[in-house]
Amino acid sequence: MRIQLPEHLVTAAREYADGTREAAEPRNAATVVLLRKGGAGPEVYLLRRQTSMAFAGGFCVFPGGGVDPRDFDAEVAWAGPTRAAWATRLGVDEATAGALVCAAVRETFEESGVLLAGSSAHDVVADTTGDDWEADREALEGRDLAFTEFLERRGLVLRSDLLGAWAGWLTPVFEPRRYRTWFFVAELPEGQRTRDVSSESDEVTWQGAEATVEAVEANEMFMLPPTYLTCLEVGQSAGPAEVLAEAASHTVEMFTPEVEQVDGVDMLSMPERVRALVEARPR
Repeated sequence: MRIQLPEHLVTAAREYADGTREAAEPRNAATVVLLRKGGAGPEVYLLRRQTSMAFAGGFCVFPGGGVDPRDFDAEVAWAGPTRAAWATRLGVDEATAGALVCAAVRETFEESGVLLAGSSAHDVVADTTGDDWEADREALEGRDLAFTEFLERRGLVLRSDLLGAWAGWLTPVFEPRRYRTWFFVAELPEGQRTRDVSSESDEVTWQGAEATVEAVEANEMFMLPPTYLTCLEVGQSAGPAEVLAEAASHTVEMFTPEVEQVDGVDMLSMPERVRALVEARPR
C-alpha cells in the first residue's frame, strides 16, 4: 500500500523543507505490537480510535501513547536487559530508554488490561480483571497515578525482558501533531486476557497480521502507514516467538516519511527494509 499525497501536503512539505514553515516539535511515544498465536501466523491486538480523536481518529492502532514525565523514575523494580542495553537498542540515552520501556508497559496496561510485570523477575501477573486492578488502570489512564508508584505499591517488577524493540517512526513534518514513536513487540502473557477498556477507542479486536494487511488494502480498515507496514512485517513470521527472536537483533533507527516521486506521482517514502514486501503485494 502506497500513500499518494494530495497537492496541498506536497506544497506544505516543500515549505517545511525550505524553511518557510517551522515543523511542530515531536513528542516521545511508545507503542506495543501485542501478539498471540493464530491459525495462520501471529495475531495482533488492535484498537480503533474514536473518530473524535484529534490524532488518527477512526484509524486502527496498537496500544500506545506519549511518555509521561513520571516514567523517568529510575527507582522502579526492573527485570531483563538493563537501561544501558535498551539505550543501545533504542538509540537514546539511558534515562530516555528507561522511560520508553516504562511507557510501553504502562500504555499496554492502560489500553488492553495486559500487564508485563510480576512479583519477581521470573513470573507475570496472572489476572488483572478484578475491580481493584481496574481502579488502578483508570487512575493510570487519567494520570491520577504514576505507573512507577503503581508498581511499587503492588510490589511488582517491570518485565522489560518480555518486550522486543522493533522500529522507530517520526511523524512527517507537515503534520500539526508529531510523535517520535518507538515500536515494541510483546507476546500476550499466559493466563492474561485483553479487555475493551481504553477510553480512546470504540472497538478492539484480535486479528491475524496478514488478514489485517489484506483488510487495509481492501479499504475495509484504516491504518497509518507505520501500523500497516508493521503488520506486514510481523505477518512474515510463523508466530510470536519468531517475531520476538527477530526483534532481539533489532536496533532502532528513527524513520521520517518524506515526499518521494514514484512514476511521477508524489508518495510517502518508506524504509528500505519494507520496500520489497510492499512491492510484492498484489495490486
